[in-house]
Amino acid sequence: MKTFERNILVTGGAGFIGSHVVRLLVRKYPDYRIVNLDKLTYAGNLANLQDVEGAPNYCFERADIADFDAVCALMRRYAIDGVIHLAAETHVDRSIRDPFPFVRTNVVGTLSLLEAARLQWEAQPEGFAGKRFYHVSTDEVYGALEVTRPDGEAPYGDALFTERTPYAPHSPYAAAKASSDHFVRAYHDTYGLPTVLTNCSNNYGPCQFPEKLIPLFINNIRNGRPLPVYGSGTQVRDWLYVLDHARAIDAVFHRGRTAETYNIGGCNEWRNIDLVRLLVRTTDRLLGRAEGASEGLITHVADRKGHDVRYAIDASKLRDELGWEPSLQFEEGIERTVAWYLENGPWLERVTSGAYRRYYEEMYGGR
Repeated sequence: MKTFERNILVTGGAGFIGSHVVRLLVRKYPDYRIVNLDKLTYAGNLANLQDVEGAPNYCFERADIADFDAVCALMRRYAIDGVIHLAAETHVDRSIRDPFPFVRTNVVGTLSLLEAARLQWEAQPEGFAGKRFYHVSTDEVYGALEVTRPDGEAPYGDALFTERTPYAPHSPYAAAKASSDHFVRAYHDTYGLPTVLTNCSNNYGPCQFPEKLIPLFINNIRNGRPLPVYGSGTQVRDWLYVLDHARAIDAVFHRGRTAETYNIGGCNEWRNIDLVRLLVRTTDRLLGRAEGASEGLITHVADRKGHDVRYAIDASKLRDELGWEPSLQFEEGIERTVAWYLENGPWLERVTSGAYRRYYEEMYGGR
């Protein structure tokens, strides 16, 4: 049996960001065993990883991170020495309708992983030496920034989220992630667990579940369906290409300082309404339509409860310490993203129809 240099547990590895992280690690580190732990909820899809599922250093385990006994068993079975924790309930609208799953997965699940890692690693002769628990979080824990430049030209304000910004979550999703961040820091401060934490801005790119704005609107434009924009659409978000995020995670996991927090952002502020218009132009053009032909699909709807006005990340610490910077201009990233969804119609159809879920329930017997 092959002995691996490291045994890394990636939680949520069948999801959007997680699948890109798993693929990067499997390909870049053939001497690492990458264990993908995913519950395969509605947002988990193993089709995202078909190109690496046969790799000798990759394996998949279906389990719930909130199942403490199952997590402990996996930690022991694979002699896990590093955790990259991405598994989370992430959709703000869902958290507003029903916050309980967000507490179970994002808070209880994170605590389960922390305690399992602590017990597993403390019991070894070397203790915490050579171990790392990496928690991936969100900029939404910081609350909202003001728009002080409302002229339609980015940047939209002078303030940015830094690693020292006080927490002020406004949605149940953000509150659950904030709680999980506090548990991670508490485990370092109380037990000495070697942790590192990142807070990232909005991600986009291939394989994102189509309840999120960018894939949802690409699919709606393709099918001539309404494009529902909350309120006036002047809310501002900082967009990060998912492959750039995966590169940042790789850098932080291997070279970030223990107990530190790093913000990961695209340095790329866009108002929602401007983003939607860019999606319309790009998707229309790639479909062979006149650019902007689908703008009539834009429909303004009642604003989301507690909708934060602006997010913007200062990623200078990550750049200065680890040399990471975004690799793509936003228009180029959107071009690649729209092209991927249009070229992968079968993937999109299986996800939107729910066919992939029925397949997994049959495969795993509804566990």
